[in-house]
Amino acid sequence: MKAVILINPYLSEERELYQPRRIAEELAARGVGADILPNAWTAHTERDGLASALAKRYAFCVYLDKDRYAARSLEACGMRLFNRAEAVELCDDKMLTHIALAGKVPMPETYFAPLCYKGEAEHVSAQEIGEKLGYPVVVKECFGSLGEQVFLAHGYGELTALMQRLKPRPHILQKFIAESAGQDLRVIAVGGETAVCMRRTSEHDFRSNIACGGRGEPFPPTEEVRAIARRVSETLRLDYCGIDLLFGKEGMLVCEVNSNAFFGGIERVTGVNVASLYVSHICREMGI
Repeated sequence: MKAVILINPYLSEERELYQPRRIAEELAARGVGADILPNAWTAHTERDGLASALAKRYAFCVYLDKDRYAARSLEACGMRLFNRAEAVELCDDKMLTHIALAGKVPMPETYFAPLCYKGEAEHVSAQEIGEKLGYPVVVKECFGSLGEQVFLAHGYGELTALMQRLKPRPHILQKFIAESAGQDLRVIAVGGETAVCMRRTSEHDFRSNIACGGRGEPFPPTEEVRAIARRVSETLRLDYCGIDLLFGKEGMLVCEVNSNAFFGGIERVTGVNVASLYVSHICREMGI
């Protein structure tokens, strides 16, 4: 049996390549060969498309990209993806993530910004949103990773400017959780179960992402955290994910879900072999 690990063709940094290499090593330790390939030119045609060629050559795919079209093409050719195409799509779009999880897990109060299809049009007034959420307001583009494309508007003027700049792109507006300013909890879930947790903190930024200068420390998962991780994984049909939780007044709140969360940082902080846990789940699913 052989597997393919597909990564975005534009990845080049060591921290980006660590994940596929570690997964390949753990698969090899279980007798499963794995090729790491760029997810490029994955056309879906019956005869000569790369999707059909990959499906014929490999038993399954560890999908470490966010390209929804390639993922759908691979599944249409009968290939099992970890994670599935639908899960990747739901996690990649923060608006779709919120819609799917609404009523199932606690989340910050959220509004969807109206999409604009006329470049010269003025944005919809931000006054009502500011009154509903209070300031500061968290503004997030629906597509983004590592804390990028996330902004904080401290007043009406800043919110107006942000909405004007972002109006051609999907974005959401969320209530700022003051109790969690500069800190959150990163949870890695494998097969629906919490594998490891890390508290991330930043003294200089409201975002606590390691990529934004935050630091991590081990955090013992509570039953509340475990229950949320199960519900998120079950709802989004995730084999593996990173869940970012905020510390709210009345308990944890789901901030974001990442279907391809990097695990290098959390492995270094906690000493937990996430790659081994993920590959063990994959092997169980594939009957290896």
